[in-house]
Amino acid sequence: MSGPAGVRLGTPSGRAVVAAATLGSGMTLLDGTVVNVALVRIGEDLDASLAQLQWITNGYLLSLASLILLGGSLGDQFGRRRVFVVGTVWFALASLACGLAPNAETLIAARVLQGVGGALLTPGSLAMIQGAFVPEDRPRAIGAWSGLGGIATAVGPFVGGVLVDHASWRWIFLVNLPLAAVTVLVALRSVPETRDPGASGRLDVAGAVLATLGLAGTTYALIQWGGDLAPVAAVLAVLALVAFVVVERRRSDPMLDPALFADRTFSAANAMTLLVYAALGAVMFFLVLQLQTVGGYAALAAGTATLPVTVCMLLLAARGGALGARIGPRIPMTVGPLVMAAGVLLLLAVGEDVDYLRDVLPGLTVFGLGLALMVAPLTATVLAAAPDQQAGLASGVNNAVARAGSLLAVAALPVAVGLGGDQYADPVALDAAYRTAMIACAGLLALGGAVSWVLVRSDVLEE
Repeated sequence: MSGPAGVRLGTPSGRAVVAAATLGSGMTLLDGTVVNVALVRIGEDLDASLAQLQWITNGYLLSLASLILLGGSLGDQFGRRRVFVVGTVWFALASLACGLAPNAETLIAARVLQGVGGALLTPGSLAMIQGAFVPEDRPRAIGAWSGLGGIATAVGPFVGGVLVDHASWRWIFLVNLPLAAVTVLVALRSVPETRDPGASGRLDVAGAVLATLGLAGTTYALIQWGGDLAPVAAVLAVLALVAFVVVERRRSDPMLDPALFADRTFSAANAMTLLVYAALGAVMFFLVLQLQTVGGYAALAAGTATLPVTVCMLLLAARGGALGARIGPRIPMTVGPLVMAAGVLLLLAVGEDVDYLRDVLPGLTVFGLGLALMVAPLTATVLAAAPDQQAGLASGVNNAVARAGSLLAVAALPVAVGLGGDQYADPVALDAAYRTAMIACAGLLALGGAVSWVLVRSDVLEE
């Protein structure tokens, strides 16, 4: 890496690095969840179908997941701070386009462009921390970043509810502009530049294109399942993903180095990430719709309902990182998803006669406790299992897997539980689909915990 990794966590420069990284990644995480609260209002305002609403969510996740590996590689080659700043500016401009979109098709296109900006800035946010801090401070810095980033994810529905009810759904995108301005200012003034000195400087365009085609085809096939083009898209997706693996194995400087997955812990942590974040994305998607369509909540009330998750992340995520550093990540990464699964099962009580204190608060509190326990140890494990010079790539892989998990779950679960067309606005149809979806999410979380217990080493953070 260029420049020494000598920043300490408690110093002004250390706080500035965490602040810039958190603000940047927080915007992308916020936009991954804030839209859920506004979907009903967007659907009414733009006369959008369920498939279009899914694409408003998934268009963003698709480009983010597809290109985030390329973003991590670009940061390692040309400077993590530089690519982070470029991505932040791009994200802000795309957010402006989202806020001004006159119809559903334009909004979907702008969301795709938002995801491109997110793919540039997200891996850089974590790689800047890994590259700037002294090794002994990295777990705590990552814990702080994870906790604050988790808050951005969890607070999204609340922010969305306030803006939708008291302003307009368009402000959920326009609010990114001042956040981006502050992020760029802090990054340019206070974050040291780091990069991988061994990077070749050549871009893996073929890998990026094939990864995008593979995820796009999969997503289209799931959302449009039953349509004439869905089988064709599924076949093309499989072919593109197979070709991606072949290309990456043959290149001397691949976007995704297959050698990373030779480490069992790295592979296990990413498999667990796929399962857990698939459940996380689906839970938030279905819960907010359930509260509004079946429970009769306004957008603000539905968003406010998720605050227990935010509180748990704010108070406990950094402590979860410290616990993982002390006892090893295996136990937190096993127990955390199991606690989250218990919380999801408690949320089965959410229905037509929903009572917040009885039906919503207990489930979301338990869910938030499990998330706070798991997030920081998971992130630290992924980075510890990869070489330091590939911090950007490792971060990109894990972020891509997380976004792909949410992407595929939001695309597949509505189809799997029999929800289509405009049934998201039908209380009877949505209520039945919600319960099936929650049980499926609990199963994914339990499986994620089992993967961690069997395959993650407790001593990986000590190496």
